[in-house]
Formats: sequence, C-alpha cells, structure tokens
Amino acid sequence: MIVFVSGGARSGKSHVAEQCVLQAANGKPCFYVATADIYDDEMAERVSRHQAEREADGAPSAWVTLEAPLAIDQAIAQVPNGHAALLDCLTLWASQVMFNANADESDPLSTTEGFALLVRCLQDARARDITLVIVSNDLNEAPLPNDPYTLRYVEFLQMLHRWLAAEAERVVEVVAGQGVDWKAVANT
Repeated sequence: MIVFVSGGARSGKSHVAEQCVLQAANGKPCFYVATADIYDDEMAERVSRHQAEREADGAPSAWVTLEAPLAIDQAIAQVPNGHAALLDCLTLWASQVMFNANADESDPLSTTEGFALLVRCLQDARARDITLVIVSNDLNEAPLPNDPYTLRYVEFLQMLHRWLAAEAERVVEVVAGQGVDWKAVANT
C-alpha cells in the first residue's frame, strides 16, 4: 500500500506518518528512508528531534534508518518484502534532485529522471508488498514565488504531489497534528 502524507511545515506530519508505518508494520521492524542531507546546525537539530520523537513513541529499536538523499530506490530495495517504510521527506528529496544539494552525488538527476525514479520506487514497493508512507510539505498555500528557480521547484514538487495523490491508496493531510483522510482504502 502507498500512503501519501502532506501538510504544512511543522504541522506534525512526520509523527502521523510514523504512526501509519508502526501500525502497518504489525510488530516487524520499520524502515526510515531519510532524505535529509545534514548541512547545518538547524538541520542537525531537526534530525535529532525526529529521532528523539521516534524513541519517545516507545519503539526505538523498531526503526532501521536508511540514508538516501537522492538514491531512494536503492534504500527501498533494502526493505524486506512485506515490511513498512517511511520516506521522509519528498520535499527535501525533490530539492536535491533539482539543485543537487548533495555534493557527494557526482551525477545530478533531471526532474524527468527524478520522477522516473519515484515511479520505480512505488512499483518496487507494490511488487514486494511494502507499505510505503511518503511525507511531503504543502508549499502551495503561499503566493507563487517570483524567482524562476523556486517557481520551477514548486511546480516540480506539486506535480509529484498530484501524481502521488492519484497513485496512493491513502492520502492524508495533517493540520495541527491531526490527520485528515482525503482518500482512504475501504475496509473489506
């Protein structure tokens, strides 16, 4: 199953997504595909806070972290069949696709290659019965930027969001820490 979780900055979307993964895992180890590239003190603090929050939920050993600033397909390939994984977050990953934020990557991806890579990740997850929960920030609430690079990024990210919302079996928007289901799988 594919679950798309979106919301504004600091809305609580990572916590909601983590709970989705823990529930889907049904006691099995959970996989955390981390797209953050730690480049300053603020980002290091955010990563530490997220790790502490996962530990506070009572199951720190349940999470296996796979760092993948760009190569999310390689990280998802490491998730065993039938397990659950959280990709956090698509927003950072998309910026790294477009702007090659990860200096260790010698060959940046184009947006077309980035989109194709995301498509392959969903295909792989479905083929191997992996519950894949993908988190991203809603950036479409503000006026469009004047800067052409930022505008291109917002357009790319929103294209990914529209595609994911259509592809996912469940779509959740997080507002003030509360998940609102916009699309959910019917219980059978």
